[in-house]
Amino acid sequence: MTEKPKLLLALETSCDETSAAVIENGRIIRSNVISSQIAIHQLYGGVVPEIASRKHLENVLEVVEMALVEAGVDKKDLDCLAVTYGPGLVGALLVGVSLAKSLAYALKIPLVPVHHLLGHMYANLLSHPDVEFPLICTVVSGGHTSIIYWEDHGKMSILGQTRDDAAGEAFDKVARVLGLGYPGGPEIEKAALVGAENIKFPRAYLEADSYDFSFSGLKSSVINYLHKNKQNGQDIVVEDVARSFQEALMEVLVEKTLRAAKEKKVRTVALAGGVASNQALRLRMKERLEPEGIQLIFPEPVLCTDNAAMIGAAAYYLAGQGKVAGLDLNAVPSIPIHG
Repeated sequence: MTEKPKLLLALETSCDETSAAVIENGRIIRSNVISSQIAIHQLYGGVVPEIASRKHLENVLEVVEMALVEAGVDKKDLDCLAVTYGPGLVGALLVGVSLAKSLAYALKIPLVPVHHLLGHMYANLLSHPDVEFPLICTVVSGGHTSIIYWEDHGKMSILGQTRDDAAGEAFDKVARVLGLGYPGGPEIEKAALVGAENIKFPRAYLEADSYDFSFSGLKSSVINYLHKNKQNGQDIVVEDVARSFQEALMEVLVEKTLRAAKEKKVRTVALAGGVASNQALRLRMKERLEPEGIQLIFPEPVLCTDNAAMIGAAAYYLAGQGKVAGLDLNAVPSIPIHG
């Protein structure tokens, strides 16, 4: 397939959201149904893979049907199927991949496999259809933190990525030790709003020319601070710790993104992924980029989380490049991003 599909159905089941969307001409969201499992996984303080897979199995057919009804589309009207095939939880991915292959076979339409992070990047094009390439895209999610030079559709290169904990993962782990809820990002952000004292936590910039990230040391520093204060009988102000942790993490994200944008001489930086909905990150990034004449864009909040609309947006361009899969497509839990 080298023609771009007019109407496609996309599936996303990489973690704990079951989502299906109908996308028209790559930009128009006819429907974007998301069934979240947050309430279930909150009981365990994080996503339990086996439970996530089981819930996807229970929900996916209903979610697909809801997406078609909401879009006012019959299955026979679809030109293409799209699905997240990795990275993610292998059991969760297999639910979406298996259903997508079955539907593609039954409807005799092409199947487009989409990299989950590429979907997050393309969420920006749904919110900002007139954005121009090249640009820097900083992907900040629960499982990934990367700076990507995005030259055009099908042409990109990774400048840096996390060597250990992703930013969202660090948020969740620190929220857990602070006794805050799951997911940790929104809880840390909420607590940080009323934090006052600045606690000195480390900023890991790594080598001078590196765009890579490392947040495990920051996470360990927060845990050590809490243990030390508890042992010494000193009060711990959760809001101050949350504020100081968030500031330390975001400073590195922002400064490396700015340096990449200046080095590549781009006029636009895009944020993508769940952490892209963090208001403090958006504000700090904007404050550093705008004086340099660099525009900041980001998707609307519902498109920052895992959703099928972003997968459909990416699939539209992949289909036009002839990047379709056979019925032997499999889930791949860990795979580098590619255009």
